[in-house]
Amino acid sequence: MTVLSASEHRDPPVRPDFTEVFREHTPYLWRALLGLGVRSADVDDACQEVLLVVHRKLPEFDGRALRTWLYAICLRVASDYRRSARVRREVPVESVPDSAATYGVLETVDSKELWVELLRALEDLDPDKRAAFVLYEVEELSLREISEATGAPLQTIYSRLQAARAHVGQHFKAQRRGP
Repeated sequence: MTVLSASEHRDPPVRPDFTEVFREHTPYLWRALLGLGVRSADVDDACQEVLLVVHRKLPEFDGRALRTWLYAICLRVASDYRRSARVRREVPVESVPDSAATYGVLETVDSKELWVELLRALEDLDPDKRAAFVLYEVEELSLREISEATGAPLQTIYSRLQAARAHVGQHFKAQRRGP
């Protein structure tokens, strides 16, 4: 009789269908990219780029948490888009376009103005702190999931989150006091 190890008893990873990923996770991808500093004018293009990567890499999906895997792809695409946006020297808009509501971006925020102000506060953060804040506070991932998505140690994620919270809190306090 042959005894199988625990790793040989595991079922193969469940790979979601691309159509399912597209239908169920596009709003999440859109919000994540916006929160990671992709300008609202570029979010549709960046989201399409993420979906292209997902389509290409889906056969290699290893079965870990899907949202964590998707966010890791968003991190790379957002980084590329932020760099290219600086080169183009685009002029940022004052508010999020109404088309954003199509994707459900503003559904979880009390008002459009609050969302826009949060995006302004996030603009001043470095990408690592912004990622930790958006993933934890907006997308409600656990610290462990954020650690997996970013490849950073758990304690580092906690430190980045604390620093980002302090920065965002100071930003909103300054807004209440006025210029």
